[in-house]
Amino acid sequence: MIYLSRQPRDDLADYLGEHGWRVQFARSVADASRLMRSDDAAAGLVDLSGGFSNRDLGALEACLRRTNIGWVAVTPSVQLDDLGLRRLIRNYCFDYLKQPCSNEAINFVLGHAFGMITLCDFDVAQSVAATSDDEMVGTCDAMQQLFRTIRKLGNTDASVFIAGESGTGKELTALAIHERSERKKAPFVAINCGAIPHHLLQSELFGYERGAFTGANQRKIGRVEAAGGGTLFLDEIGDLPLESQASLLRFLQEGKIERLGGRDSIAVDVRIISATHVDLDVAMHEGRFRADLFHRLCVVRVDEPPLRARGKDIEILAHHVLQKFRSDSARKIRGFTASAIEAMYNYGWPGNVREMINRVRRAIVMAEGRLLSAEDLGLDHFTSQLPITLAQAREDAERKAIEQALLRHRHRLNEAAMDLGISRVTLYRLMGSHGLRDTDERTFDEEPD
Repeated sequence: MIYLSRQPRDDLADYLGEHGWRVQFARSVADASRLMRSDDAAAGLVDLSGGFSNRDLGALEACLRRTNIGWVAVTPSVQLDDLGLRRLIRNYCFDYLKQPCSNEAINFVLGHAFGMITLCDFDVAQSVAATSDDEMVGTCDAMQQLFRTIRKLGNTDASVFIAGESGTGKELTALAIHERSERKKAPFVAINCGAIPHHLLQSELFGYERGAFTGANQRKIGRVEAAGGGTLFLDEIGDLPLESQASLLRFLQEGKIERLGGRDSIAVDVRIISATHVDLDVAMHEGRFRADLFHRLCVVRVDEPPLRARGKDIEILAHHVLQKFRSDSARKIRGFTASAIEAMYNYGWPGNVREMINRVRRAIVMAEGRLLSAEDLGLDHFTSQLPITLAQAREDAERKAIEQALLRHRHRLNEAAMDLGISRVTLYRLMGSHGLRDTDERTFDEEPD
């Protein structure tokens, strides 16, 4: 913990040390800033009794803004008349104590502050950092398993296939795997196979030579070649046309490409990570996706959990997004109303994390109050004002239990069914009734063991 005080108390420091704290002293704001270079979760105690100049307050505010430190302020009651200090305490401190206060009280509040920071410090304690729209955050079992898998995949060069609904953060996972691999200093190149017209996809992937077609005035390097030495992320691989699937399969087998209009084979060393929200088992069954290509791409499969199946993460992620984008509003947004939290838990989040980010950002800009309400989020129809039947509650609980079991066991039906205490056939039937599979399709999974 960091103890910021112009005149630190030895008896308090000794008491905290005896109760397990590793106390680091800071006699000035500059000292505290140096101690905070680490991103580890920590508790902080700031003693305001020594007084801070107006020039120091700006630097102090920058210290208190650090989201990985749970600050507790101690101050004489008279100083609470200072509007500047009151604002700092209100906006940036986990709690405060009026002096005189006992060492026991300080120790208790510091412990609570540190506990909350440990719970919510996603950049370090619970997350894999990424450099995109948002960090990967989560504390549920499925996300913790995902983080462990990412760390393991950083030590291998195997091809990875990421399955999950739209908006769950598949590209963030791919980027996190790349940044933990030996290829991290080489390019990470992403291409959305569903966003490029089919007749252009071949040239986007493999490039072309000058004169290959009308308008090809100069040579162009394709995405595969541009990712040489690094990682190529093929998003929405399920939308890849069969012609391009054949070319990609040949590259994966030979490690060489030919630019459109060229004759030379070019060796390219690149790791392939692919992702899609499409059920490729169904696509292969229908002949829309090559099974031999799938097995090349899916050496290791990673399942991204949908937001609705992540339990407490819904609230944690909402606060994380608020913390990141709260400066978008001129007014100081302090959090969410109870009805907003309730509505977020009741809502199904079809757009997953991407939808969460968009709803919270829009609410930050449009809200009239200091707390974001269910109405600000556009979720006012999902509060307890709407009655819910017992049958609906049971159905929701059943769906959630099935989703979590499937995620825990990576969609291995036998193991998920055993975990749920039902037969595999019953599980498959329930998956259909809850919309967790394509009920129009009949596969071997439907047959009894």
